[in-house]
Amino acid sequence: MPMMMPGMGFGGAMKGAGKGKDKEEKMISDVKLQGFKAAAKIKVIKEVRGFTDLGLKEAKELIEKAPTLLKKGVTKEEAEKIIQKMMEVGAKVSIE
Repeated sequence: MPMMMPGMGFGGAMKGAGKGKDKEEKMISDVKLQGFKAAAKIKVIKEVRGFTDLGLKEAKELIEKAPTLLKKGVTKEEAEKIIQKMMEVGAKVSIE
């Protein structure tokens, strides 16, 4: 009966996990606010607060700095959802 050394059975699992991680890293992106319509400022602030942990004051200050980074290190799917919501309220956003 062959003896296994500790950790031998996990070598294949570790290699497979590394490949999946590479794919995840490629799918990560940042969402940047390019600008927004003045009439939509309140709606934009509400949306920013919805997908960040910012308070009202912080969200207002963030969007007033446009163009600025809204959220960093999100998946492509999440970034597309954020962009869709932001465009619905009158903001111009992009993925970087």
